[in-house]
Amino acid sequence: MTFLDNLALLVGRILFAALLIPSGVRKLMDLSATAAYMTRMGVPAPDVMALIAGGAEVLLPLLLILGVVPRITAILTGGFILVATLTAHRFWEFTDPAAAMMQQIQFLKNLALMGGSMFYFVAGAGAYALGARK
Repeated sequence: MTFLDNLALLVGRILFAALLIPSGVRKLMDLSATAAYMTRMGVPAPDVMALIAGGAEVLLPLLLILGVVPRITAILTGGFILVATLTAHRFWEFTDPAAAMMQQIQFLKNLALMGGSMFYFVAGAGAYALGARK
C-alpha cells in the first residue's frame, strides 16, 4: 500500500469512530434515559442493554482508531450497528411523516456504516495502526 492508502485508512477509521463515540458517551452518562428509551423500543433487559450499548459505542470505536484486530472489530461494529438499526430506527412504524423521514435517514446512514465496516473487514487497518501487519 502507498502512503496515501495508509493515510486514508487511518483517517477513515478516525472519522468512523467520531460518529460513534459521542453517542456512546451520551448513553453512558445518562443510563436511565437510555434504558427508558430502550424500554419504549421493546428491548429486553433495558438497564443491562443500555450499559452494553454505551460500552460498545465507546469500546468499538477505540479499537477502530487503534487499528487492532480489524476483522473482529469490523464484524462486531457492523453487527452492533445492525442490531441498533433494526431496534431503534424502524421508520416504517412512524405515522408522523417528519419523524418517519428522520428515522429513515438514520436507518440509511446506518446501512452506510455497515458498508464501511465491510470495507474495513476487507482492507484492514493499514500501516498506521497498532495491529498493522509487518
